[in-house]
Amino acid sequence: MEAMIRRVICKGFRSIPKGVVDFSNPTFLVGKNGSGKSNFADAFAFLGEAMASPLQAVFDRRGGISVVRNRPAGQSRPPNLGLGVIFNSLNGLMHSGRYAFEVKAIENHGFEVVREQCVVVTADGGRYWFDRHIGQFKSSFDGFVPSLEPTLLVLPVVAGEARFAPAMKALSSMRVYKIEPAKLRDMQDPDGGITLRSDGSNAASVLQEIERHPSEHERIEEILASIVPNTRNVQTVKHGNKLALKFTQEWGGKRKLSFESYSMSDGTLRVLGLLLAVFQKPKPSLILLEEPESTIHPGALGAVLDLIRHAGKFMQVIVTTHSPELLDAEWIEDENIRIATWSSGQTHISPLSASSRQALRTHLMGAGELLRSNALDADWTLFDDKVEQAHLFEDLI
Repeated sequence: MEAMIRRVICKGFRSIPKGVVDFSNPTFLVGKNGSGKSNFADAFAFLGEAMASPLQAVFDRRGGISVVRNRPAGQSRPPNLGLGVIFNSLNGLMHSGRYAFEVKAIENHGFEVVREQCVVVTADGGRYWFDRHIGQFKSSFDGFVPSLEPTLLVLPVVAGEARFAPAMKALSSMRVYKIEPAKLRDMQDPDGGITLRSDGSNAASVLQEIERHPSEHERIEEILASIVPNTRNVQTVKHGNKLALKFTQEWGGKRKLSFESYSMSDGTLRVLGLLLAVFQKPKPSLILLEEPESTIHPGALGAVLDLIRHAGKFMQVIVTTHSPELLDAEWIEDENIRIATWSSGQTHISPLSASSRQALRTHLMGAGELLRSNALDADWTLFDDKVEQAHLFEDLI
């Protein structure tokens, strides 16, 4: 599947003062610990949450705007914070499009939206847009003027208009996952929602929903068995008003044992969390998996890669990693890799250097081999301050 989001533009977001990142599907974001991979991942979580919650709540979950916006050294007044995305085609309903917003901090830890813009090109060539700028609202629709609250985004409001709905739906269904096995090991409260939480803490409820789709449940068990030997079944069980996960292992014909999640390894529970992220109903438009290789035996990473490739047929997939083993697959090409680096207190994200691209394209070395050799390099020419960065907004008039 073509990447749903072709490009992300960051301005003053966490450790990223400015950045433009283009995507293939899947995309592997490689970087050392502390390079800012999780900060970049949070841009997707932030955008997704901002479509479903007030912007104030999204900032508050992260400690406020002062925590989220970038604070360059030597500047008394930090710059505005902005995020933007450029879309490829969306389910035949939208040929292309873009969405961006920018906010500035005000006194008493407050903020206000200074600009927000959405442009949609439909499959039949129609071009529709709105542009909110410093309290004014303009659009391609005559007489269409929503109420403008300084701390609220407009897209969630105007998405009732059918032409903007695909952009809203695509953004609101993006998911970022960093599965925490301890959350899957605990007893869980039944969750009326069917969307897997970012840490996997409602895995039992999500699995219960998937069990209503036998073919999908069987597929999960097949993949789980290929990674965790002899594990033939996983299901939800009830304990009073709590839910838990139960695994059944079989060997030697009819011999079997059942274990609840508190007896299972971190690797097994993390694999199940990844499977639920991919097979949950409804499927996300984009999933970002943070370091899925953690606590999983290197010999099982081939099956994890197969899962990532399978997921890429139905959704956009981004993976953060610093594992050479995860990059050993022959099908991973230079266009599938981006490098996160930390320099002078800033995160930079870029494609591979010319030498690394050449090594991959000529099959001189694989991506995993290059990483082991500390030769998987970023294109540092893009970090020059003189290089023009893409703009969040476009001129619509």
